[in-house]
Amino acid sequence: MEDQRTPETPRSTTPASPSRPATAGLTSRLARRKPVEELTGETGQLRRSLGLTQLTMISIGATLGTGIFVVLGEAVPKAGPAVVLSFVLAGLTALFSALSYAELAGMIPASGSSYSYTYATLGELVAWVCGWCLILEYGVSVAAVAVGWGQYLNELLHLTVGVTIPEAFSQPPGEGGLVNIPAVVVVLLAMFLLLGGARESARANAVMVVIKIATLLVFCAVAFTAVRDGNFTPFMPLGMAGVSAAGATLFFSYIGFDAASTAGEEARDARRDLPRAIVLSLFVVTVLYCLVALAAVGAMPWTSFADAEAVLSQVLTQATGAGVLWSVLLSVGALVAISSVVLAVMYGQTRILFSMSRDGLVPRVFSRVDERTGTPRKNVVIVSLAVAVLSAAIPLGSLADATSIGTLFAFGLVNVAVLVLRRNRPELPRGFRVPLSPVTPLLGAGFCVYMMASLGAETWLVFLGWMAAGLAFYFAYGMRKSRLNASTPDADAAE
Repeated sequence: MEDQRTPETPRSTTPASPSRPATAGLTSRLARRKPVEELTGETGQLRRSLGLTQLTMISIGATLGTGIFVVLGEAVPKAGPAVVLSFVLAGLTALFSALSYAELAGMIPASGSSYSYTYATLGELVAWVCGWCLILEYGVSVAAVAVGWGQYLNELLHLTVGVTIPEAFSQPPGEGGLVNIPAVVVVLLAMFLLLGGARESARANAVMVVIKIATLLVFCAVAFTAVRDGNFTPFMPLGMAGVSAAGATLFFSYIGFDAASTAGEEARDARRDLPRAIVLSLFVVTVLYCLVALAAVGAMPWTSFADAEAVLSQVLTQATGAGVLWSVLLSVGALVAISSVVLAVMYGQTRILFSMSRDGLVPRVFSRVDERTGTPRKNVVIVSLAVAVLSAAIPLGSLADATSIGTLFAFGLVNVAVLVLRRNRPELPRGFRVPLSPVTPLLGAGFCVYMMASLGAETWLVFLGWMAAGLAFYFAYGMRKSRLNASTPDADAAE
């Protein structure tokens, strides 16, 4: 297999001392940046085969489904009918960051998404932290989504044949089970699709996206017939604090709109299509989320959402009096919807690790590309097995909140990166420009901080533990192996 590494760029023309790295010290090593020109010019034999429609479908596929099919049941008890406002709050947070993503994706069409953007602007240590957050965002969110897939599978089995998978094999430890087998199954199905190549995966994802949009529209049509005015009063029973808490949880449902940016090296016209795909996908998702949430809380009292699983199916069954057929169709649609999220988000995770590996910050196995399919096959298998284990053993709530805080941190860095590049590299061509800069990026970063502050202490402890583990790995491995490390012979010899 041909070596996929990017040629290294010397940092100085002055010969390095044999007894120390060429960099002046630890601080300069942590702050070293990867030139934008290098990011936009490098390739790793990934094939450019995706157009605007496919890129938009990747982002919709990675976003639409999880929050509205699964996490809605956890958010409504926190905010009551005002959960609709929580979706708007989470959507605004995502919008400001989406605009920043759109500008950077058009400038730096690399597979690493916000990891690559921060590497070019804020330095290697911050880029590593961002990449580590993206691993939390993508890898852990896939596991959380897979847990929700099992809930709807049980609902479908109950409606059609009157049986369910025993809790021991459909719930993780801590929720009455031993192992979540359905979650493992959907992850492995996505793995086999990804192994076939980006174009084939994008086609399968596009079909699933069409099915889940149709499913949500059918739900709205049926649920709106059962809306009762009394279900909206009191509208904000837990106050603005409840709206904020639910919004922080529901931000999980917007994770994935940036998935198109991970396809930067597989897009046919990345500078033009990536910004459009990101903004368009977020618009479609936000409109659908608000419609479905409004229909759901209008059709069923908000107090009935507590501890609800497969919540949309229950709305149709318990509140509307709709026949079993509608609930069966909704459960099938939910299974397809969540499957597409698993597929698209796992795709993004593998491409981020591909970029980090090419830079030397994680092992080189993640950037080895199969010559026949043009995909990083070993990367896909490793990620899939790790996610399968995670989804089989950890409850949904813990996964969702931990994912949200890591994502918010990464999004905040993207907003900062826009401001840095506007100041340091104003001459670079931009296919899209964030309107009202610097106000918009500052608002984006501010909203991210606000939403992070709304999350609980347990979530913060998990996040800080994750960050500590990531920094330990970076200082033990990534800093020494980095392709920007001026002590080239030493770094390569260790590999």
